[in-house]
Amino acid sequence: MSKINFNATVSIKELRKVIPLIGSSLTPIIQSEPGCGKTSLLHMIAQDLGDGYDYIYVDCPVKDMSDIGMTIPNHQTKSLEYYVSSLFKLDSPKPKVILLDEFMKAPKLLQVIFTRLMLERMVGDVPLPNGSIVFGTSNNASDGVGDSMLAHAGNRVCIMEMSKPSVNDWLEWASANGISRVVRAFVAMFPRTLASYRDGNQDDNPYIFNPKKTQLSFCSPRSLAKCDVVVKHRDTLGDNATMVALGGTIGASGAGDMSAFLSLERTLIDVKDIVKNPDDVKVPEEVSAQLMIMFQAVDVLETQDELTKFMKFVNKIPSSEVQAVFFTMMMRGSKSIKLARNNAQIAEWAKNNHELF
Repeated sequence: MSKINFNATVSIKELRKVIPLIGSSLTPIIQSEPGCGKTSLLHMIAQDLGDGYDYIYVDCPVKDMSDIGMTIPNHQTKSLEYYVSSLFKLDSPKPKVILLDEFMKAPKLLQVIFTRLMLERMVGDVPLPNGSIVFGTSNNASDGVGDSMLAHAGNRVCIMEMSKPSVNDWLEWASANGISRVVRAFVAMFPRTLASYRDGNQDDNPYIFNPKKTQLSFCSPRSLAKCDVVVKHRDTLGDNATMVALGGTIGASGAGDMSAFLSLERTLIDVKDIVKNPDDVKVPEEVSAQLMIMFQAVDVLETQDELTKFMKFVNKIPSSEVQAVFFTMMMRGSKSIKLARNNAQIAEWAKNNHELF
């Protein structure tokens, strides 16, 4: 009998499908190292399932008993009655989708309550509506950030480890969510910013989280997205405040390298000016500059004529691997793929460079 081959981790795209399918009867606990985007799953599932559910986010480490419910004496009946917090929206008949974020960092007494929620779909003595989905997140115990589960609960839930997004996956998400070309080019230029300390040979990686080191700020899928607000307001913030804020978001190494991208971006020609006269535009020597121009193009090209003219510029870039970044992002964008699929120059480039894929 042959065995099924599988990876030990599951992607965020796969979890987006898995959690709604199994989460009403079996509680998934999604584990990963810090900053991989676990919390964003609730928003993604809400986009997929729509208005038929109530969506509830529970930040477990900062909750106490009164946030969940409270026992109050009823003087008329001379008894104690338990009232569930409005947090769980039990006055609404809709089924719930509940994310217990950082479940394993909750105080042990609250873990008991949350465990009953996960296993029995009960808050106190009040049942959740039929079809309600419950899932949790945590960091890996090996990350050394305080995650532990009650012993009896571990065998009653489905613990799944989420993989970090690949560079292309993150860049696709970043393009769809308005992340600036500076940050996208930085990640494309420095893929080690999305590496995991568990990959091996990463002890000298200055960008990422590592439990062996003391670091509050580091590059991760989450922090790289968060730093975009600093990048977009850099002119107002000024150079010093920009660097301090970047360092406090993605760490000193990431901020130092990104500063070069910020300086370079000010010198770049706009994509709309390139398509006006592609034959005479000189390709910048810096790969980082080439990447920033291409990421802007993915965002702003609107017509077949503009794409055809911009491909003249792309074909002048010396490295076909750098050209491939533009091709890949065009083919992965929900808007840009419609242009790329019907463009003769894109098709010709793909034919001539098929070995890259």
